[in-house]
Amino acid sequence: MFYLQITLKIAPANRAAAAEIYNRYKQPFLTTIDGAQSKALLVRDEDVQVLHGFETQETANGYLGSALFTNDVVEGLKPLLEAGPDVRIYHVV
Repeated sequence: MFYLQITLKIAPANRAAAAEIYNRYKQPFLTTIDGAQSKALLVRDEDVQVLHGFETQETANGYLGSALFTNDVVEGLKPLLEAGPDVRIYHVV
C-alpha cells in the first residue's frame, strides 16, 4: 500500500470551502483513478491534509498528472491556498 499525502496551508475561514472540494471529488477519485483505494481529509489547527491510498507508487504518481487532479482539484483549491502544497508518497510495509 502506498499513501499520497498532500498538506495544504489553508486559513480556518476557508476550510469549509476546501472540504466542499474534497467531498465533490472524493467519489470520482475512488471510481475513476487507477489503483485508488482510499481518501481521507485530515484537519489540524496548523493545516489540512488529504491522504490518498493507492495500490502502487506508479498509480500514486499517475494521479498527480491526471486531469481530475490538475484540472479540477488543483484549480478549485488554488484560491484557498496560503502556500504551495507539500506532496509526499509513503510506502507501508
